[in-house]
Amino acid sequence: MNRKFLGGIAATVTSLAVSTAAFAQDAAAPVPNPGNNAWMMVSTILVLMMILPGLALFYGGLTRSKNMLSTMTQIGGVTALAMLMWVMFGYGLAFGPEGNQFISWGKFFLAGVTPDATAATFTDGVVISELIFVCFQMTFSAITIALVLGSVVERMKFSAVMVFAIVWLLIVYYPIAHMVWEARGVFFVMGALDFAGGTVVHINAGVSALVAAIILGKRKGYPTEPMAPHSLTLTFVGTGLLWVGWFGFNAGSALEANGSAALAMINTFTATASAALFWMLAEKFSGHKGSALGYCSGIIAGLVAVTPAAGNSGPFGAIVLGAVASIVCFIFVSKIKPAFGYDDSLDAFGIHGVGGIIGAIGTAIVYAPSLGGPGGADFAIGSQLVTQIAAVAATIVLSIVGTTVAMFIAKAVTGLRVSPEVEADGLDIGEHGERAYN
Repeated sequence: MNRKFLGGIAATVTSLAVSTAAFAQDAAAPVPNPGNNAWMMVSTILVLMMILPGLALFYGGLTRSKNMLSTMTQIGGVTALAMLMWVMFGYGLAFGPEGNQFISWGKFFLAGVTPDATAATFTDGVVISELIFVCFQMTFSAITIALVLGSVVERMKFSAVMVFAIVWLLIVYYPIAHMVWEARGVFFVMGALDFAGGTVVHINAGVSALVAAIILGKRKGYPTEPMAPHSLTLTFVGTGLLWVGWFGFNAGSALEANGSAALAMINTFTATASAALFWMLAEKFSGHKGSALGYCSGIIAGLVAVTPAAGNSGPFGAIVLGAVASIVCFIFVSKIKPAFGYDDSLDAFGIHGVGGIIGAIGTAIVYAPSLGGPGGADFAIGSQLVTQIAAVAATIVLSIVGTTVAMFIAKAVTGLRVSPEVEADGLDIGEHGERAYN
């Protein structure tokens, strides 16, 4: 054989080898599943519905009519702010490619996050479009800061709310989200179980709400003047929207349309139904009538408690968890809060903080396979309880410290409270120049 022929063979073999390698590389590249992408897009929109209009109507209906628009506008304002901050800094600080146990960095302003990028690069076994993951987690940051506002409505300046939100997201939410949900995070490495945000969202928001309420001070006339909800109808509608949206919140946290999402879905039904009825029973046994407000409060308590356990519990474990959280939250709101005298206007701590603590710690119990949970045969409740309590305690400390710093920065920049005249006339007119009802 002549050299020309041999050279042709060699060139052909080399070409085939390069093509084969390229084909193998393309075949190995993760490809998002269209069905999972579709499910996560729907889940993301459901979480947005939880905030606007769900939480806005739920909180707004619980305030006095003169503060209805102010409450909704504060929620809308921090939601928009959180979205912009997430794509600029938040995503990189929580899920960036570089980092340590406490914070990450990189991908600021979504650098390198293209339409072809997938979340499989940092989430083991999950292949969805990274932009969808960015949007999903963005709604979590937005609803968490919005929940905090339930304790400070009817007396905090809109400008102060916005400054507080900027600082709080930077020094509280992003680090805690990284520590719990990112593979390098300290709580993640510890093995803490938080399926959809018991620590990141509810304990974080609830404890922060309590600290903010104490620093801000009581509403004028609290607790001697009547401050009944002006529209339980709107609160009931908001509650329903929150429950529906919570399926995206909980089942969406599986990040795929799979069995884990299905488990989270049924638990979001059962825990919530249990909590709603047990709150009304608690009202009845305490000498009151079962109320619509109690029913709504029970729904939220059940949703909060099952959030960390949504994919970590069997359905009957979720029922028990919802019932326990509902009863404890009822006792806290009706007995313990009045005894201490602080003004958590809409019981953000009494339901989200207390319910989140119960759910996060209770997850260690309902995760056990002997109780119908998905834990393995070698799962030990005792060691998991220690891990869960450590994560809860650390979250509480970080929330207290970070919220204190954020509130005092907001106070220095804008002042915290509206004037006594604006508070008396209502923040709708005083802060926004309009009324909810004309």
